[in-house]
Amino acid sequence: MASQPVFKRTYVRTKPYPEKKVRIVDELKELFSKYETVLIIDIHETSNRVLQEYRFWLRRRGARVIKAKNTLVLIALRQLMNDVSEDIEKLFTGENLLIFTNENPFEIARWIWGTGVRREAMPGDIAPFDLVAPAGNTNMSPGPIMSKFGKLKIPIKVQDGKIWIVKDTVIVKKGDKINEDAAEILKKLSIRPIFETLKIKAVILRGKHVITADELKLDARTYRSMIEDAVKGAFNLAVNTAYPTPEVLRISITKAYMEAMNLAINARYITPETAQYILIKAASEAHALVSIIAPKAPELGLQVTQQPQQVKTETEQARAEKKTEEKKETSEEEKKEGPSEEDIAAGFSNLFG
Repeated sequence: MASQPVFKRTYVRTKPYPEKKVRIVDELKELFSKYETVLIIDIHETSNRVLQEYRFWLRRRGARVIKAKNTLVLIALRQLMNDVSEDIEKLFTGENLLIFTNENPFEIARWIWGTGVRREAMPGDIAPFDLVAPAGNTNMSPGPIMSKFGKLKIPIKVQDGKIWIVKDTVIVKKGDKINEDAAEILKKLSIRPIFETLKIKAVILRGKHVITADELKLDARTYRSMIEDAVKGAFNLAVNTAYPTPEVLRISITKAYMEAMNLAINARYITPETAQYILIKAASEAHALVSIIAPKAPELGLQVTQQPQQVKTETEQARAEKKTEEKKETSEEEKKEGPSEEDIAAGFSNLFG
């Protein structure tokens, strides 16, 4: 006997949704339409004080903070987008808070992670730094609490009917767990050592695209270095192709002038600008020739005299100044700024071979 096919039963709601839920869904649809960015925040085990602090500051930044049931949020998205991806459905489990904003998602995520709210320590928390009980009056009356000071090895004395701490004492070292006694003493001393931030699950962009929490964490230094390298490469390319922009033309004109001078000098083309260089080069070549001939033909009576020091022209002085500046400019910041005019000019400043 052939087996009967098994049909999957699908639940179809017949009763209308309660008016309150319809109102919430309509509000969510309006918010998803109005704001481009929605941050999904996991608020499980997040203290109410932290939530209230963030609500206050987020509202001042123009954001809307909503807590709604996951099923209602998904209904609103389905009605608005006709379809919800599996990646988005996975986000709506557990206790969530929704932050609607038009800010750049990476910027607001960076702000949330960098803006911690101080809270009292709880048993099991990890000390972010050495937790110290400061010396002085605790304003606590003597009683059973004194035994907890003893357990934590905090030296105390009773003075004027109050408990005084004799000297600054480390209660919990950095990286250690905070036990129940330490948490109680810290609370009594009004010490709030724990910085707590909202736990971002992900961001929904324009109701469709998901950016995970890991993808939101950008290394600003790495991206800055990449941009600087790109700018440097683009500038070098523009200089080598003589791309006519105000920044490049200054370098290109200098480069063209020096190449023209070099060509004119080697071709013995005399102009008011090249004459002195041509004469200096001719004298240098003549001196080199005499140095070779004199030892081989003493009968000629040629005398090799020391070559007179060449007088630095304005161009040579400028070149020397540029080389001096290059040696001084060795800090990392200046290297990252890309090639300067002096760097480019010095690279082409070999007029005399």
